[in-house]
Amino acid sequence: MEEPAPRPVRSALAWLVGVSQVLGLASVVLTGVWMGHYRGGFAWDGSAQEFNVHPLCMVLGMVFLHGDAILVYRVFRNEAKRNVKVLHGVIHLLALVISIIGLVAVFDFHRAAKFPDMYSLHSWCGMATIVLFCIQWVMGLMFFLFPAASSWLRASYLPIHVFSGLVLLVMAIGTCLLGITEKLLFNIMKTYSAFDPEGVLANILGMVLVCFGVVLGYLITREEYRRPPNPEEESLSVHFKTLTEGGSPASP
Repeated sequence: MEEPAPRPVRSALAWLVGVSQVLGLASVVLTGVWMGHYRGGFAWDGSAQEFNVHPLCMVLGMVFLHGDAILVYRVFRNEAKRNVKVLHGVIHLLALVISIIGLVAVFDFHRAAKFPDMYSLHSWCGMATIVLFCIQWVMGLMFFLFPAASSWLRASYLPIHVFSGLVLLVMAIGTCLLGITEKLLFNIMKTYSAFDPEGVLANILGMVLVCFGVVLGYLITREEYRRPPNPEEESLSVHFKTLTEGGSPASP
């Protein structure tokens, strides 16, 4: 049986996870306040209020839930690996569904208002993030949740999968920052430089998103917060070593 992590490590992990959740929830709340208080609320009728669904869904899905899906491997360090995989995949699926709703909202608003689509850097980055997110989710499903690939392929793809998840989080936050700036310049360009309250709120939202990404990145990349090895992982690593280095499964 694996020894539990030292108490200072567990304590630091708990604090950092707590901070990440406060930052993630704050970003969702700030987005809701911005769209609800300053931009007229939410609707699904082709109006500007339907557009407001877009930023809320994207922050909730592509940033907060996506980040939490990654964190499950840090939070549930000693749970059964299969259960954590299912939770990881389900949260990612929920994030994807919410993000698609946000994507439909903005396209529906553009169609009703006769605005062009996909001309801005924000839209290009956003579409690239969504497409890559879909590919990442499908690949994770095939390789890990319902593995159709060999152990060698899974072992080879695992580092790519982990790296891609972090890259997608960075892309999602970067796209949100582009969208915040674009929205402010469209709506309050004349008063933005005078510290308009809406602009200040949106800037705070941007900073909270950046802080959320920094904390997540730290948690994900620190070795001491990794999930401890279990027999399933040991078996995978031994098989990978056997195939790549010509060693014997019984060798150390």
